Amino acid sequence: MMSATSTLALTHFVTLADSFDKDKVTPGVLGFIVFAVIGGAVWLLMKSMNKHMRKVDFEETPEDGQAATTAAPAAAAPKPKTS
Repeated sequence: MMSATSTLALTHFVTLADSFDKDKVTPGVLGFIVFAVIGGAVWLLMKSMNKHMRKVDFEETPEDGQAATTAAPAAAAPKPKTS
């Protein structure tokens, strides 16, 4: 047996179902497909970016001319005098 509150609640749901506009624009299946394609494209771009970033060498290597000049003054620097 249904109580008065549940009957009242069901009558409100029936009126909401009748007021549903069938001409209302909703994303539907096409919206989901477009969203899924965009998500897949972003995933592939991120995967490609990670692949390219792994190839990057972040260590700075000195050029041939600079290697000899920077090493020599650093080794020949005099020590400060202390009294």
